[in-house]
Amino acid sequence: MKKYKILTGLTLISLIAVFMLSCGGGSNQITLRWWHFWTDPVIKPVIDKMITDYEMANPGVKIEQTGLTWANGHEKIVIAFSSGTSPDIVELGSDWVAEFSYSGNLASITEAVKNDTAQFLGWTPGIYNDSIYAFPWILGTRVLFLNRDLLTQAGFDEKFIPYNWDDLKQACFAIHDLADDIYGFGSNAAEKHRLYKKVLPFFWALDGRIVSQNGKYAVFSSDKTYKALEYYKSLHDSCSIVDTQRRLEDAFLDGKIGVIISGDWLLKRIRNENRDINFFTTIIPGPEYPGKSFVGGEYLAVSKTSPHKDEAIKFIKYITSTENQLIFCKANYTANPSSREATRDEFFDNDPDLQVFIRQLELSRMTTPTPNWVYIEDIIETSIEEILFNEAPIAETIYEANARIQELIKDR
Repeated sequence: MKKYKILTGLTLISLIAVFMLSCGGGSNQITLRWWHFWTDPVIKPVIDKMITDYEMANPGVKIEQTGLTWANGHEKIVIAFSSGTSPDIVELGSDWVAEFSYSGNLASITEAVKNDTAQFLGWTPGIYNDSIYAFPWILGTRVLFLNRDLLTQAGFDEKFIPYNWDDLKQACFAIHDLADDIYGFGSNAAEKHRLYKKVLPFFWALDGRIVSQNGKYAVFSSDKTYKALEYYKSLHDSCSIVDTQRRLEDAFLDGKIGVIISGDWLLKRIRNENRDINFFTTIIPGPEYPGKSFVGGEYLAVSKTSPHKDEAIKFIKYITSTENQLIFCKANYTANPSSREATRDEFFDNDPDLQVFIRQLELSRMTTPTPNWVYIEDIIETSIEEILFNEAPIAETIYEANARIQELIKDR
C-alpha cells in the first residue's frame, strides 16, 4: 500500500511537469530576439515594463533585447543579415527598409497588418513592390521655432506667424538687423544626415521629387529644386549663423537666433533645463501657407529567417498599440506617434507646441522608398554643401546630382 501511494505521487508530479511544459515552460519556450535603438535611460525602463507585461500575458514567450546606436547600428544589422545571425525583430530607420526588403532579408507582413493600415500614419517607407515589410512605430518631423521677443523687437505684432516664404524671409532679415550678435536664421553646417532634412521641406513645399513614384527615374533636377535651393541659400547667405544642430539650438535658447528648424527633442530640452525663453512653434510655411516638412521614423520588421514570425508580428502589434505609443510619448515628452488614435489624445491637445508637431506630421513627406537611399542621400547632401559652402552654381550642380542618382537606380 505504501509503495502504491509513492508511485501515485511520483506519477502526479510527472503529470504536473508535462502540463507545465505544454503551457509554455521548458522546451516550448519561445525567445524573440529584438534589436532596437531605444537605450535612452529615460525611455528604456518604459520599454522594459512593456516587455515584462507582455511576457506575463504570454508566459510562453521571452523577449530578448539588444540595444543599438545610430552611429553603427546600420552596419551591425547588415552584418547580422549577411552572416545569418539576424534577430527575429529589428528596428530600422525609415530610409533603410527598402534596402533590406530588396535584398530579401525581411519577411512580408502584408496579410497580417493590411487591415491596420488606416489606423496608422507613415506606411510609405515600409512598403516595397506593393508588399508591406515594416510597421511604423515612432515618427519624427521638424517645425519652426521662433523667438517671440526678438520678433517684437524687430517690430512684428505679438500675434505674428510666418504664413509663407515672404513672411519668413521678412522676419529673419528684420531680426538679423537688430544687432551684430543677433542672427535671423540658423542654417545647418555640413553635418551628415542633418543638412538635407532642413532643405527638403522647402523643396517639398513646391511638390518636388527626388525619384519618380515608381522608383525608376531620378527627377531631382527641376525648376522646383532650383527654386527651393535658391530660397534656402538666400537665408543662409544673408541672415544666418551656420553651425551644428546642437550649437544652433544652444544659440536659439540663449536668445541669439530668431528662427531655427528643429524637432520635438528641443521642447524636451527647454522643459528639462527650465529655459526662460519666450518662444513659439509653427509649421514650416511654403510659398503659400501651409508648407511641408521632412518626416522620418523608426520601423519594426521581421527577419525572413525568423522561425517565430507569427509571434514576432504579434509582439510588434503590441508594442505599437495606441496605448503603448501614448505611454512612450508621455514618458519621453514627444509628439511622434504613428497611431492616428494616439494623435487625438488630450495629451497633445492640451500642449500647443506638441499639437504643432501633430499637425506637421500630417503636412510632411517621406522619401521615396528605394534600396539605394543611403547613397542617394549622400549625393543630395554633397550637392547642397557645394551650393551653400563652395558657391557652386545651383542648376549645374543639381543636374550632375540627378545623373548620379539615375545611375544608382537604373537597374532597380
